[in-house]
Amino acid sequence: MGRGRAKAKQTKVARELKYSSPTMDLDALQREIGSGTAPSDDEEYDEYDSYYSSYASKDDEADEDAPRR
Repeated sequence: MGRGRAKAKQTKVARELKYSSPTMDLDALQREIGSGTAPSDDEEYDEYDSYYSSYASKDDEADEDAPRR
């Protein structure tokens, strides 16, 4: 016995979670995430660009010579 009281409590909590709209502190969220700007993709991978550029140029030439279907 006693299951009815526990289920009623769960139902009450679930209903509160479903229909309540908590306030959102956007300033705190921004501080948590970090307010700095993210590097662009180009800046992020510049160090690899020079290393792998020789491989990319070889692949590009091979693709141009390949017959098209």
